[in-house]
Amino acid sequence: MTSRCLTVPVLAVLNLACLAAPVAAQPGARNGEWRAYAADTYSSKYSPLDQITADNFDELEVVWRWRTADTHLVVEGEQGAAVVPAETLFDLLEAAEPDRWVTRPGAGRLVATPLMVDGVLYLSTPLYQAAAIDARTGATLWVHDPRIYEAGTPAPAPWAHRGVGYWESGGESRIVWGTGDGFLVSVDAKTGLPAADFGDGGRVDLTENLPRATRGLRDNLNLLPLSSQSAPLVVGDTIIVGSSINDFSITKEMPPGFARAYDARTGRHRWDFHNIPQSADEFGSETWLNESWRYSGNANSWSNMSVDPELGYVYLPTSTPTSDYYGGHRPGDNLFAESLVAVDMQTGQRVWHFQMVHHGVWDYDNPTAPNLLDITVDGRDIKAVAQVTKQGFVYAFDRVTGEPIWPIEEREVNTETDLEGEVLSPTQPFPTRPAPFDTQGATLDDLVDFTPEIRQMAVEAVEGFRLGPLFTPLSLQGTIFRPSAGGGANWSGAAVDPETGILYV
Repeated sequence: MTSRCLTVPVLAVLNLACLAAPVAAQPGARNGEWRAYAADTYSSKYSPLDQITADNFDELEVVWRWRTADTHLVVEGEQGAAVVPAETLFDLLEAAEPDRWVTRPGAGRLVATPLMVDGVLYLSTPLYQAAAIDARTGATLWVHDPRIYEAGTPAPAPWAHRGVGYWESGGESRIVWGTGDGFLVSVDAKTGLPAADFGDGGRVDLTENLPRATRGLRDNLNLLPLSSQSAPLVVGDTIIVGSSINDFSITKEMPPGFARAYDARTGRHRWDFHNIPQSADEFGSETWLNESWRYSGNANSWSNMSVDPELGYVYLPTSTPTSDYYGGHRPGDNLFAESLVAVDMQTGQRVWHFQMVHHGVWDYDNPTAPNLLDITVDGRDIKAVAQVTKQGFVYAFDRVTGEPIWPIEEREVNTETDLEGEVLSPTQPFPTRPAPFDTQGATLDDLVDFTPEIRQMAVEAVEGFRLGPLFTPLSLQGTIFRPSAGGGANWSGAAVDPETGILYV
């Protein structure tokens, strides 16, 4: 089977104030600090600072540059520890185990969003190291290396990490993050040394009691079975962490993507939310026909999450089940894949959910943390949650009850496919408001037409492929679908200005 995607970069500005009025100002970055991955647990990405404006932006100058800590690493030798170029260490490791990596480690994908607390920046690196940097001078204060490159290649996007979490209580502060080999690490924010009373020497094993995720083994593509590539969610004394799992398994058996909560002080496991039901008695198991929940995996929250501390609800965006582009082995709608799930912060119990894609086969994960904001609709104050998606939709709900703020219609979609065993859902949910922020579907009319010759080349390029509207089934001939699996929205997500009610994608 061959599938191709069309990707069109887009910045969408959705004025929710045209549909609803903003109410009291939401939490955001305060005092110039950035204490959470998305500014706050509401994922607003909002800062009220106004010193930098459109009028003076071009006057900004570079004050310092920071060279990633991934360029040089520590190696242990007969003469003790020494700092060597990273490539030298990788050569040694590869010589000792030629099949250690699918993709050799590299430092080229520095995609983390730094935190800023008390004049110190905290960030993670492509090699899953964490570093503290003096925000004024750019001086490196400490680096902690969990040395995950020794274990193998993280899945599914190797050698990239998006950020860390910050916890503080009673004068104590820690930096926490997940690693490519499936650990949750906690270090002292001032020194970078492991938090000795957290788990086993400053880390807990995220594969423990997780089905089909065996420490020390790699999957059928020689990838590590479980990694964590996004920043943990820290609220009070609880750390909530998602996972990353190989999207392209060649077998139907994979680890399920539980959302897991741990005590921020001790690392003690508090709860799991089963993104895939784990018994016939669990809610949603009936959506996995032939008891396919028993072996199916993924459906993980690989991106960031949000929480309303006052309500005590955590909002989990989930992804496609195994495998991204074929579901014949998992008939049914497959809850809680490609859903937004609200769970109780203390227990992990489901409060409400909404599934954006039934029986997904397009890799239309919910790719980012939902935005929490308070709005007024028709004179009614609503605590809202807005989930932007790869499909180019914004799904908006009352975040207390899960009721859609505006109608969401189940519309019939094409289900004709020549993939053996595949049974697609006859309907998919379409929001009626706001309008989509990206082009949906692909037709010949969408092809470039600068000149007749270029137009003809474009027509010939797609000849033989299947085109159609959103949710056009995949096929043996190959399907061109839009938005692509890259979105629409992706892990960078949306930001909210609570003063104007505008959401930026």
